Amino acid sequence: MKITPPTSPGPPWCLPPETLILGSDEVHVWRATLDRTTSQIESFRHTLTADEQARAERFYFRRDREHFIVARGVLRALLGFYLHKAPECLSFCYSSHGKPALAWDSGGDTVHFNLSHSHGVALCAVTRGREVGIDLDYIRSALAVEQIAERFFSRREIATLRALPLDLRTYAFFLCWTRKEAYIKARGEGLSLPLDQFDVSLIPGEPAALLSTQRDPYEVSRWSLQELTPAPGYVAALAVEGHGWSLACWQWLDLGFPAGWICMERQGW
Repeated sequence: MKITPPTSPGPPWCLPPETLILGSDEVHVWRATLDRTTSQIESFRHTLTADEQARAERFYFRRDREHFIVARGVLRALLGFYLHKAPECLSFCYSSHGKPALAWDSGGDTVHFNLSHSHGVALCAVTRGREVGIDLDYIRSALAVEQIAERFFSRREIATLRALPLDLRTYAFFLCWTRKEAYIKARGEGLSLPLDQFDVSLIPGEPAALLSTQRDPYEVSRWSLQELTPAPGYVAALAVEGHGWSLACWQWLDLGFPAGWICMERQGW
């Protein structure tokens, strides 16, 4: 059964302008497809470190291996673009819970990012001076969503899900799941922050929001959530530290940027 979201929130996915500015009050989200030709995959592979290439080889299925290479290659190309660095020259570091970040000497003090990919599509969020998390999932109608919700969701979320019409529950489940994942990815704590310890909105058509947290009630005012619709059959969520920011959604063109592209940084930011 095909599930069609009732709304298409978020700005449209556009081709980027030749002059692209990322200000401190902006978040850019990039969409890329991961199915590429052999030559394109090899071009991306050459920008990865030996460690990243070794991680790729650990995937059992070829398609998963190739998608990892392309997603990581696109990430490196995007960050290199914003930082005026060759993609292969960037260095990453990882938090104690595995969240990747740019190393200090690669611009980690200014540019923050997060990456998610599912079913051949990748989303990469980039911003300055604030934490960000993004999560993407392909809607699977055969998934036992109510049983999974019982295991991972909060009591409030489970009750809200059960109150929805049957034909909306699968979609609502994925709204909830991606919002929770985006939030914990932005915080960088992984599953050390239990999914049932905070509440997010999940009713289709209502704005994405962090509703409450058990550990720290001030978290609600610290974070913003935004629903995204990257393609039919997919659900995505963006979690951003702070408020008053603007969002732009860009479509990744191919292996590089058009000739003449300029990444401008506003003076003083």
